[in-house]
Amino acid sequence: MEFQKTPEATESERLISEIRDCRICANNLPHEPRPVVQFSQSASILVAGQAPGRRVHETGVPFNDPSGDRLRDWMGIDRKTFYDPQKINIVPMGFCYPGTDPGKGDLPPRPECADTWHPRLMEHLANVDLILVIGAYAHRYHLGAKTSTRLADTVERFQDYGPRQFPLPHPSPRNRRWFAQHPWFEQRVIPALRRRIKEMLAT
Repeated sequence: MEFQKTPEATESERLISEIRDCRICANNLPHEPRPVVQFSQSASILVAGQAPGRRVHETGVPFNDPSGDRLRDWMGIDRKTFYDPQKINIVPMGFCYPGTDPGKGDLPPRPECADTWHPRLMEHLANVDLILVIGAYAHRYHLGAKTSTRLADTVERFQDYGPRQFPLPHPSPRNRRWFAQHPWFEQRVIPALRRRIKEMLAT
């Protein structure tokens, strides 16, 4: 019997296709746009990051880099689970690699993505019950006025944002010093995150 796509599946595919064809910031990028996202209406977890890095841009696979390895370790899941769009949505603040600022790392996410796509996407992802809010740009967008001035304060108060939002620092290797300066993150936040992820995937 031929498989019939549900209207929800068809809408998701249409939206993903529109996003991947997006060229609104082409004149502001040092390369051809390559939007990278992963989502479906059935997934209940949303990974809200910042923007793809160079390796992600080259492969077209979100968090396919050392940052992704660390994030998956924080979450306590393997690559198969992470890349299952029926379980995990991955929607960064910027969908394309923004390029680098010499000596300072990657540039900030292009603002056009959030302005153009996020309201429609968040309406589409109505089944999301947990948002991992990663990095300062995502904190400001998803947490709004609840965000503390210092990223560390926002992350340390992670319980104040539950159960739907879970603020995290960026898992980039560039943040090694931050992790060393805030040992409570590994001691208290990561175990709580793994418990929450386990609960979500079980249901």
